[in-house]
Amino acid sequence: MRSDLTRTELKGAAAALGAAVLFGLSAPLAKLLLVDARPLPLSGLLYLGAGMGLLLLPIAFPRLRSRRRRSETPLRRADVGLLTAIITAGGVLGPLLLLTGLSRVSGLVGSLMLNLEAPFTVVLAVVVFGEHLGFREAGAAVVILLGAVLLSHAGEGGPSDMVGVAAIAGACLSWAIDNNLTQRLSLRDPVAVARTKSLGAGAASLILALVLGERLPSAAHIGPALLLGFASYGVSLVLAVQAMRLLGAAREAAFFAIAPFAGAVAAVPILGDHLGLRELVATLVLGLGVMILLHEEHRHSHTHEALEHEHGHTHDEHHQHAHVLGDPPGEPHAHLHRHESLSHAHAHRPDLHHRHRH
Repeated sequence: MRSDLTRTELKGAAAALGAAVLFGLSAPLAKLLLVDARPLPLSGLLYLGAGMGLLLLPIAFPRLRSRRRRSETPLRRADVGLLTAIITAGGVLGPLLLLTGLSRVSGLVGSLMLNLEAPFTVVLAVVVFGEHLGFREAGAAVVILLGAVLLSHAGEGGPSDMVGVAAIAGACLSWAIDNNLTQRLSLRDPVAVARTKSLGAGAASLILALVLGERLPSAAHIGPALLLGFASYGVSLVLAVQAMRLLGAAREAAFFAIAPFAGAVAAVPILGDHLGLRELVATLVLGLGVMILLHEEHRHSHTHEALEHEHGHTHDEHHQHAHVLGDPPGEPHAHLHRHESLSHAHAHRPDLHHRHRH
């Protein structure tokens, strides 16, 4: 059982770190585009690029589409309320506040400020949404927060002002809300979740920008904005949803703390910002926190209440059930199934199958 858990943890960690790097690179690259664009229309183009790319992905790779149909659960009408909140908080407010902040601070300072997203997400996950963090995990979160504190004093990182800093802090809070709400949809098809969020956010931001009379960037910058959105918002979001499914929102956020440093490193060659000794020391601290999380093991006796739901799964210890005519063959596959009440002890994470009292 432990070897299966280790593979799951590593898959979740790899997805979270991949999402972090792709998103971290967006800060310095988006700052380049702000020379020719206002924050609101640029935000719309970034998310529109993400949605269009994810919409075209199954057409370019038909095998991927057929495999997702068999192994993933599509979005349902009941998910509309959650999706609306996710689009509003993470797709409209978050990027608008970030780009507003980036227009007032250096790319390096803006990247480093993104460290606030991880502790905001962890606090909301534990205090509001009922996730559990053990002593060792809490220690890892504190270590990562220490790295964030070190990085937030950017040293040679460039100019800043309070309005810009406050705007980016607001963006981090918006994405923390988004992360915890998205984790509630993590059993759905991650590509469908990311595509719906991106298209909804992109359309809402562009319509609002046009209503307010803001102009679009020049034609030469529209293509790069769409491509950046596809990679840093689209592919990154798919990986983040996958990581939330495997690790829970709090742990995914801790791994995602790498994003600010990825952006800070990229800001040096892209924007000509300076990376000082303090930022390098903070990197080591962040790395230590991530390693502690990778080696965390949470094990105790717990009870699963009877539950019926639908999601992609394999027939592991938690999924022993009969099939009916029409259920898809092979594994992993997705279909409606029932979990009978089960009590056992094993190492686990606060995913949607392991929300219980401690």
